[in-house]
Order: sequence, then C-alpha cells, then structure tokens
Amino acid sequence: MQEGTSFNLINAWWLAEVSTLVYADEEFVRPRFYRVGLTEVRYFDKLSTQCYVANNDKFAIVAFRGSEIWKKNRKFDLGKVMADLKADVDIWLTDWQSGGKVHRGFKEALEEVLPDLLPYIKRLDDKGCKIWMTGHSLGGALATLCADRYGSVQGVYTYGSPRVGNETFKEDLNIKIYRIVNNDDIVPRIFSLGAYVHVGELKFIDHDGNIRDTVALRQRPVNQPRDELYGQDRSGRDGNSFKGFVPSAFRDHVPLLYTIHIWNNTIENRE
Repeated sequence: MQEGTSFNLINAWWLAEVSTLVYADEEFVRPRFYRVGLTEVRYFDKLSTQCYVANNDKFAIVAFRGSEIWKKNRKFDLGKVMADLKADVDIWLTDWQSGGKVHRGFKEALEEVLPDLLPYIKRLDDKGCKIWMTGHSLGGALATLCADRYGSVQGVYTYGSPRVGNETFKEDLNIKIYRIVNNDDIVPRIFSLGAYVHVGELKFIDHDGNIRDTVALRQRPVNQPRDELYGQDRSGRDGNSFKGFVPSAFRDHVPLLYTIHIWNNTIENRE
C-alpha cells in the first residue's frame, strides 16, 4: 500500500484483490495474507457480517465480505445466507450517530462486529499502522459505515457498493472514500429513488475497461464481443448446459472483474 489520500491505482488494485479474497474460507485467506507480508490476521465472524483485519508494522487493511454465497464443496449455511438477505432488504432509514440517516439493515449488520472490531483497530492505530478499509458490494457499504464510525482512516475503497445513507449523512462524512463502479453493475444503481445518495469520489470503469471520473452513459457492456457466447452450450448437445446470456448488470458485479480491470489500468499507466 502506498501512502497518501489521493486516488492511487496500486492501492485500488491491492484493495480490490483483498475484497475478492475475503469471500473465501479462512483457511484459504489467511496464508494468502501471510505471503504478501501481512503477518497478523484477525477474523471477525458474526451471523450477517464477516470481516478480516490483516496488518504488518506499517498498515492494516480492514476488509468486509460481501453477501454470503454458497460455494462448491462447502457446507451450505442457510442462517448466514438469510442474515445477509435481511441486511440487504431492510432498507428503512435509521438515525446514524454522526449525523443523517443510513440503511437500517447495513447498520445492524455492522453493529454485530463493532464491539470487538473497533478496539482491535484502535490498538493497531496506536502502534502506528495506517488504517485502510475496503469491501465489495455489501462489504463496501459496511466499510463505508465502519470508516465513518471509527474516523481515523487513511482511506476507503469500495467496489460495486450500494447507496448507504441520505444527503445529510453524505454532508457530514469526513473521510476519504473512492467508490469504484464497473460499467453496468446493477448494485450501485439500487435504491436510486428516494432519499438514498452515493458518497465518495466516483471512479467509473467504462465499457473499454478504462477508469474515468464520470459515468459513461449508454455504453455497451464490457467485452461484449467476447461475451456473446458467454454461458452458452457450444458442444452441439442440448444436455444440462445453461443457455442464454448472463446479463451485463449482474456479470459486471463480479468482484474478480473489478480486480482485472484495475490491474490492466496499472499496466497501461506503466507503459
């Protein structure tokens, strides 16, 4: 991680990688952090909220997992899936301690881990670690709220995050947030009616995979020519294959695509 509060592609790529990594199981995640020199790892696991804090002597990354999904060869945990669903759909606005109103489901999900999480972050902060927060989807929403609640953060990078609060919440926010949106990703577009607004500085990945500061309207989906056959059976058999298209609104929400596009931009900037 590179210091500074201005937008940095290397930091964006690092945190996109972390936001993708934390969807995996703990036994997979922990050694990956070790390999890049983040030798202290703490996992906070509650019903609807999972969060990793990984650090070295210089910085700590607080990464919130997005909505719980079932993975192959993994026991299906209906309780966690339903808890995430409840957090997502409980869209009523509720008071936020630093001002304004926020999504009630997101607030309640965050409060599950705060009693343990905040003191742990404070100890790292007191040791001189710069605190970074990140997350994809629901994880981005939780990172935004947690950063505002804690206050002393180097920066926040979110990926495909939904809106979190109202205009007053936005006006009272005093932390640096970079909100990265991949082209046609549907999640940043939900709650588009009513009191909800986005927070942070937008970085938009357009249909060519370029990062820009404004939304490119009426763009074709990223890599559309390649994806014309995406998900279709090209074997000539009718079997059990999935036929048709994966809509770009859902495909562009995949966390790995955020990582790939940001990495490609870092390579192009070096050339």
